Amino acid sequence: MFLRRDPLRKHGLRLPFAGSTVSRCVLLAALLPALSPITTPAQRPEDDEVLSVTTDLLLFPARIRNKQGGDARALTEKDLTLKDEDHITSGVYFSPGVDRVAMVFALDQSGSLREIIAQQSDAALGLYRRFSEKSSIAVVRFAATAFIAATFERDPARAREAFTLSAHANQRTAIFDAAEKAIAMMDALPRVRSERRIVIMISDGLDNASTARPDRVIAVAREKRVSFYVIHLPLFEPRDGRLSVRRPAKGFRDLAEKTGGKYFLAGNSALNMTDKVDLAPVFQAIEADLRSQYLIGFYLTEQANDGQPHTFSLTMPPGLEYQILPNGFSRTQKFFVRRPRQALKNQNSP
Repeated sequence: MFLRRDPLRKHGLRLPFAGSTVSRCVLLAALLPALSPITTPAQRPEDDEVLSVTTDLLLFPARIRNKQGGDARALTEKDLTLKDEDHITSGVYFSPGVDRVAMVFALDQSGSLREIIAQQSDAALGLYRRFSEKSSIAVVRFAATAFIAATFERDPARAREAFTLSAHANQRTAIFDAAEKAIAMMDALPRVRSERRIVIMISDGLDNASTARPDRVIAVAREKRVSFYVIHLPLFEPRDGRLSVRRPAKGFRDLAEKTGGKYFLAGNSALNMTDKVDLAPVFQAIEADLRSQYLIGFYLTEQANDGQPHTFSLTMPPGLEYQILPNGFSRTQKFFVRRPRQALKNQNSP
């Protein structure tokens, strides 16, 4: 017997944070230009931050925190210490907060989720509207297959319509196929330094139809700098004499925790079934998490193209530490670069 817990009691909401603290981290960055040359679509001609074909910039989303538990103070690149003995970098790109997003909602339309998700459209679109007017929103819906219900637009009207799901009771579910499709949608967008690309997936966590492997989907998401925020609307099953959350598919939680996003369990007890689900607190937590992040990048010199291994590091001021997945928090992060000349030549070839 499996039960759907429709209510989300405010006191039952769990907002766990991904990541762990470590004393020292080493990041091995396989060096390809982090932002690939893509032609700017005609519908976004006013963008003035689209990266050129010749830009060599390694760019990483990062979380910065005060080791005593407070918020990180306002930082600039002048506060950071770059140690680069091989002189393969010409400067640091540093941007606090996130104001511009490309946001995909991936909505599970299987079983009784249809009504619950339809009720969240106002809160979901409220999250989107709190970012800049240069942001864009799209919707993917999925049951046994995934399909695009609303393409990227700045006006959320079509996305609102896509939250009204058709009934698909007792169907198979393909979570990871939907995640793969959401990532692929981002390929049509121009690469903009200040834009974060996120997928907000709302699902019961059960997958019995995907052909895409979770580890591969996660790897592609990380390669393309797409972060997942996973909202788990749980099913319940009897276990040890009481109702417990049914375990989601392997890799479901990892979609968030290994791509720079977060996982949210929307309630963890099958209590009052008459309560209405309200995901507004979750969307507020997603906004707060995005605005607490930074973008850290490194401009590369021609010396980086000599085919030799190079190591450099970036250190925060005393009292602060930062995280770049998959590593934990540390005051200093080390970066390893090896860029063969032949690979660069092939990449720049027409």
